[in-house]
Amino acid sequence: MADTSRRDVLQRIGAAAAVLGGAAVLGRARWDQGHPFGEGTRDRPQTRDFRLKSGPGELPQLAVATKDTDPASLVRKAVEALGGMKRFVSRGDVVVVKPNIGWDRTPIHAANTNPKVVAEVVRLAFDAGAKRVVVTDASCNEPNRCFQRSGIWKAAYDVGGEIVLPAEHRFRTMRLRGEVLDEWLVYTPIVNADKVINVPVAKHHNLAKYTAAMKNWYGTLGGRRNRLHQNIDVSIADLATFMQPTLTIVDAVRVLLRNGPQGGNIADAKDLHTVIATTDQVAADAYGCRLIGRTPEEIPYIKLAHDRGLGTMFWQNLRLAEV
Repeated sequence: MADTSRRDVLQRIGAAAAVLGGAAVLGRARWDQGHPFGEGTRDRPQTRDFRLKSGPGELPQLAVATKDTDPASLVRKAVEALGGMKRFVSRGDVVVVKPNIGWDRTPIHAANTNPKVVAEVVRLAFDAGAKRVVVTDASCNEPNRCFQRSGIWKAAYDVGGEIVLPAEHRFRTMRLRGEVLDEWLVYTPIVNADKVINVPVAKHHNLAKYTAAMKNWYGTLGGRRNRLHQNIDVSIADLATFMQPTLTIVDAVRVLLRNGPQGGNIADAKDLHTVIATTDQVAADAYGCRLIGRTPEEIPYIKLAHDRGLGTMFWQNLRLAEV
């Protein structure tokens, strides 16, 4: 009797182990495909695609607002030209606004996104029906100082924005399957949103030559990001493949012309009173780099992203609104 019971227990343990082992293999296979539900293929990059699936064909694809000096007014005009924020944000959405809050600098240095631009994007998202609007970035300098000295913390908070500071528990390892970015720590508050609005500042970058829309995704990464500088153009293209936002709004109210990305000398910055809004992050950079005296052909990652089909570097071919 005892032998029978022991044998029965051992058989049950073996069966349970087989089920658990099978589940583990299945779970690993689904993760290896780059999607928690098993979609995708091993050779296709994992993406976070927040783009609209369709939209009215007659609306502009690129809007450039210049006919004002008030940052909030410039944002409103650019977004309205694309059809208004309700085209991009639905009632009940959790929206992440991703500025550049990388540096311990004040707005006059133009190293971070203008706080008035950020605040207006938050306000428009709420007006469109967003349930929550999160403002966050994975800063390069000490985050608390970056968020405060940039002016973004107060400006966004004053209009109802939820400020989220980067912390270790908010990152998890994901498989991006890029040429350079294969597996990396990713900042989850950004990738877990319903909609993502990328709000970079246009400025010079000593390695990439220019930084705005696509380079701003460096703020979705943890770990030693400086390791990526050895192949910065491919890493930016990998990030743009992974992160495809609902909307891109480029702050060129005041741009950093030299000594980017940190700046520090106010003589290196210039007031341009410009805001660019578009559904095409490649076109955003192709147009925006001209503001600091570059051409798209001079910026390798713009051509890489164009060749990957992430957007167009030929912004002239888009429906353009100048407001």
